[in-house]
Amino acid sequence: MNIFPPNDSQKPYLDLLDTLSDLGISKKYEAGETIVMELSKVHSIPFIKNGSVKVIKSDDEYKEITLYYLSAGETCVMSFLAGLNNDTSKVKAIAEESCEIVFVSIQAISNQIKEHPEWLTYFFQIYHKRFEELLNVVNDIAFKKMDERLLNLLQHRVKLAKTNTLSITHEQLAQELGTAREVVSRLLKQMERNQLVKLARNQITLLSIS
Repeated sequence: MNIFPPNDSQKPYLDLLDTLSDLGISKKYEAGETIVMELSKVHSIPFIKNGSVKVIKSDDEYKEITLYYLSAGETCVMSFLAGLNNDTSKVKAIAEESCEIVFVSIQAISNQIKEHPEWLTYFFQIYHKRFEELLNVVNDIAFKKMDERLLNLLQHRVKLAKTNTLSITHEQLAQELGTAREVVSRLLKQMERNQLVKLARNQITLLSIS
């Protein structure tokens, strides 16, 4: 369970989510468990009740890159669009920490949108946020060096976890960045020499947070 209260921007989402309690099925996941598989048929839309979820894209060689994270009160807009179009999921969703997900059928969501127009505002806001994050991913890959991308990722994960010490391996960071573990290890050592991070076994402490 997420022990930190949601920020003000999440509260309207959580208020809307409360209305779905009787319409969907609630499931709990532990960190690392898969919530949505790539290429699976989307029959219901996942809404994050608490915790956080990582959304990734992989290729035929099983290389992965993280697209964005979902927090309490949010949903995966790609799952929403796939469900509306009777399509398969183009992404994989994995629990970043212990979380609870409410799954609501496509038909139930369609009915909610017809009866409560504020749901359209909700989905447009989520879509806008995800679109900006995807643009940032493209911008990072196209224009930023790997050391800058790694620092940005650490800063983002620290804010998400609400602690400056992360329990994460170099391999996990490499997967998120779509690079080799050796590259991440070398860059982290350089960052430690520059007093940006402190390294321990499967732990990284960010010493300065922007």
